[in-house]
Amino acid sequence: MLKKLFSIFLSGVFLVSSLGTAAAEVPNTANGKLGSVETVTYGQEQTGAIVERIKKLEKDYECSNTSGGMMNRINNLYDTTFDNSSSPSLITQLNALEWTISHKVSADPIQKRISDMELQINGKNSDASIKKRIEGLATFAFGSTTIPLSQVNVPANTLVKISLVTPINAKELKKGDIIKFKAAEDVIENDMLLITAGALGEGEVTDVSQAQNFGRDAKINIDFKDMEAVDGTKIDMTLGEEAKENMEQMGMAAGASLAGMIILGPIGIIGGAFVKGKNINLPEGTEMYLQTEKDCSIYAIPTTSAEQF
Repeated sequence: MLKKLFSIFLSGVFLVSSLGTAAAEVPNTANGKLGSVETVTYGQEQTGAIVERIKKLEKDYECSNTSGGMMNRINNLYDTTFDNSSSPSLITQLNALEWTISHKVSADPIQKRISDMELQINGKNSDASIKKRIEGLATFAFGSTTIPLSQVNVPANTLVKISLVTPINAKELKKGDIIKFKAAEDVIENDMLLITAGALGEGEVTDVSQAQNFGRDAKINIDFKDMEAVDGTKIDMTLGEEAKENMEQMGMAAGASLAGMIILGPIGIIGGAFVKGKNINLPEGTEMYLQTEKDCSIYAIPTTSAEQF
């Protein structure tokens, strides 16, 4: 994949790259997969014999496929919870349900998310299985236990307004540091929710140069890797022409000098030997735009379903 580099002359020189990333790495051990399901379900990995831990999850999710070897059963639990390849995963369905009812998608464990929705709707919690509780919430929200999700294409260059979670300051960052950001607002196209406000993204600092004499400004190279769609899919992000132009038109703080954004080239020396270059300092909460790097298929939520709430 081609490496895309741009420079933004802000208070210094801020370099952005997009290398593209694969989906989140799947644990390759039985305990790793089981622990992932337990953590997203209960908030932490459980203790005890692995067979008993499997049985507890299978009971809570009312799994129909409880035969076969231990690894097959764990794979079934993991795929049911996370995998969107053949149908919407449990996480995707819960995201749709929570956004429709509460107009948000939280990062809390499944049990807490369900409990919060039940309290909001019924004023009390059910003691039924997780599966039955989700079906009850779906019936309330959609009139059916089937949650209406549609597979859609997210086109390349779809704009996403983000807010920095990690400040970007050349004096404090080093190569390898992680830059976290989040969606500043819902991303909706054709009445379909693609990315929810608060959805997390992550980038990585690939190089940092401090401001120096001879007017040499600070530089930060950042690979804005990806962010989560509403179904948990990692969408590759970049700072391209559309994002750049949008920030310039809106006069956003991060793009105050976007007319100076150019394809990376030689950086001129400004002033004399005793002229100190400028630092880069973008505080937490600074808003800017990124865009999707390529087409991506996800399960999206029809926003019309939420109009009744």
